[in-house]
Amino acid sequence: MAGRKKTRIPREVYERELLRLQAELVKLQEWVRAQGARLVVVFEGRDAAGKGSTIKRVTEHLNPRVVQIAALPSPTERERTQWYFQRYIEHLPAAGEIVLFDRSWYNRAGVERVMGFCTPEEHRRFLQQCPILERLLIDDGILLRKYWFSVSLDEQERRFRARIDDPMRRWKLSTIDLQSVTHWEDYSRAKDDMFVHTDTAESPWHVVESEEKRRGRLNMIAHLLSTVPYYEVSRQAVSLPPRPEPTGYFRPDRRLQTYVPDHAASLLPR
Repeated sequence: MAGRKKTRIPREVYERELLRLQAELVKLQEWVRAQGARLVVVFEGRDAAGKGSTIKRVTEHLNPRVVQIAALPSPTERERTQWYFQRYIEHLPAAGEIVLFDRSWYNRAGVERVMGFCTPEEHRRFLQQCPILERLLIDDGILLRKYWFSVSLDEQERRFRARIDDPMRRWKLSTIDLQSVTHWEDYSRAKDDMFVHTDTAESPWHVVESEEKRRGRLNMIAHLLSTVPYYEVSRQAVSLPPRPEPTGYFRPDRRLQTYVPDHAASLLPR
């Protein structure tokens, strides 16, 4: 993996470009809303490859009523008896909406196959049906973008260790995540097999080299923006209306209400 080493993006360069890209994401959001478009972005990849942090940067300045994150938990007993794609279809966008899948139906091609959570027949059926489903979504007008976040085994292990040592991020580690180290080659074979069947001309995979998170975030967002024919939607100028004259309202006595204690005051020097 030594050949993948690249110059680290300086923080000031990263933050300046990230802010510019986030401003473009706001324009994209307004275009989706004005046009009644439907955009689905699938985030997949290795554990600790930077999917979650990238989604966080994508949505940081966006309207949660327009842009939603679908991060589904393990299926219930009832959901396990449904058609596999059924619970994901419920989260597809309506007109004027964007849905970001923080992992998606591709769970079946990755963790479910490697960890034995599905049968070989279920896995085979998934690889057969998935391209058909995605073709139907695209034919219906949904803009579908799929990103695979790639990271080396050494960097993944480093990030896992950093999470173990950080109580603020330790919750990100599950037993399945930790087992991905011992199943590295199994996941590699599963990913290769998945790409053979689902990396199609109409619904291609876009690989994000995420050895350096800053570079990976910028590259992914810039690519997403380049694939959608959005433009800045003109909006009417906004101004505040004049304040009306007082009509005799008096605020109730503050002692009648319960206020949050002034914790911030305890931080100031006395």
